[in-house]
Amino acid sequence: MGWRKKDANPPSGWWYNTRTGEIEHGEVSRSIDLLGPYPDEATARQALEIAKARTEAADEADAEWREGDDHDRDDDR
Repeated sequence: MGWRKKDANPPSGWWYNTRTGEIEHGEVSRSIDLLGPYPDEATARQALEIAKARTEAADEADAEWREGDDHDRDDDR
């Protein structure tokens, strides 16, 4: 791989690398491979579960919004 310049001010926090499954701190891998930052290593280890829960909550909110939108259309008739 090519030469990589060290960041003088690396990002703080803990990161979960989706490509490797490793937890990282400080100078990290490519941002496209990372979830975070998280406040501590233990939370970073739960990154996939956190992402899943957030996705499910967003899906529920979208479903409720769509359901509410359907009721608004019925009221207009």
